[in-house]
Amino acid sequence: MGIYGAMATAMSGMRAQSFALEQVSGNIANSQTTGFKRTESSFVDLIPEALPTRQIAGGVQAYSHATNDVQGDIQTSDSTTYIAINGDGYFVVAETVGQVDGRPLFSGVDLYTRRGDFELDKDGYLVNGAGYYLQGLAIDAATGNVSASVPSPIQINNDFLPAEPTTEIVYRANLAAYPLTAQADDTVANSELLNASTFAVDPTTGGAGTVIANDVTTFLEQSIAGGAITTYDSTGAPVNVQMRWAKTDSVSNGGADTWNLFYMTDSTATGTDVAWQNVGQDYVFGSNGQLNPAITSVTIPSLTVNGVSLGSINLQHGNYGMTQYADPNGTAQVTELSQNGTAAGELVGISISDNGRVTTTYSNGKANEIAEVVLASFNADNALKKLDGGAYQATTESGIAILGATGDIIGAAIEASNVDIADEFTKLIVTQQAYAAGTRVVTTSNDMLQEVLNMVR
Repeated sequence: MGIYGAMATAMSGMRAQSFALEQVSGNIANSQTTGFKRTESSFVDLIPEALPTRQIAGGVQAYSHATNDVQGDIQTSDSTTYIAINGDGYFVVAETVGQVDGRPLFSGVDLYTRRGDFELDKDGYLVNGAGYYLQGLAIDAATGNVSASVPSPIQINNDFLPAEPTTEIVYRANLAAYPLTAQADDTVANSELLNASTFAVDPTTGGAGTVIANDVTTFLEQSIAGGAITTYDSTGAPVNVQMRWAKTDSVSNGGADTWNLFYMTDSTATGTDVAWQNVGQDYVFGSNGQLNPAITSVTIPSLTVNGVSLGSINLQHGNYGMTQYADPNGTAQVTELSQNGTAAGELVGISISDNGRVTTTYSNGKANEIAEVVLASFNADNALKKLDGGAYQATTESGIAILGATGDIIGAAIEASNVDIADEFTKLIVTQQAYAAGTRVVTTSNDMLQEVLNMVR
């Protein structure tokens, strides 16, 4: 090889170490970049063609080596739209190529990233800190199942969630075997019962089934509170439904333990106006405290409160939902009272769960899952092409994206850079020393050349 060859070899080593220094510099600069993957340097020796007995060490070529498959630390975040991947996989993202009518125009080429610091932009898209748009699979609102197979940019609209009118009330309670009404007196037989003869209009199911305003005081004294619930009409306006129970017959009275349920239909009723309405069902209990016959539900044909009609309401008791057991308090102990209606709702929050579901929450307490974040994997992660902002592009060497990676999505978290500063400083020292050693070879070669030149003097 000779002196000139030694010098050329040393120079190739210095160039390789300069290349390595660039990688170390880039790694240190991005040590705090979300989802950044450090780049390592690898060296390949270049052996000149020669007989085995005359082979000598040749130059060196430096190459970059990705660490895309090396995970960084998972850090928790206060943002509910930040997500991280624990294990294998990449978020599928899109980039824009411009705008049309003020809205982003997407390139149509899928890109991939581990950077999960996504936030909502002005158009309702989830965009990470590098400007890439999160993609996912749409969810069918009716079934809750994924309804697509090709990821597309996730967009969240700010529309109000429509109101859902109440159609069903779930009501389960225990009615005290001896109700302590205002008129109940254990020394007076049947004083706990509703006495229809004291009303101007018979309120029981066998009569008119209504309580007029003039009889409200009497009715309240001969019945017990049954709870109240807020329901909703078709516009989402709240409608408060108050209920009361009256025991109309008993075994000690020569009949069967029978109850009637009433709801207040007009809080401003006067005179002969109807104030309380009987639901039209006798609840008859056997000696075991259970309904006989069983009643699982009652339909109220047109439940109306203060002039607002809720339409037909299904009052659900379920199996053994209504009982009559002894209760020292003498009240109706409501064990379940709920309804299926909601008011219109304003968007108040967005979150991404640990199963990758993008969920919107509304002021009415409702939550809708609108999309599922999908993860992609590759057979050769380190052959992906790096792009600005921590994104990657598939290459022939990496293979095509395979949807359904085995990694787990973690909500309210981000993945930190996988750069270890201490390790990079160590490599910095080694690189500096190797470069310095190369300069010594050049200096020595130069000294030897000077000696050769001095021979002709």
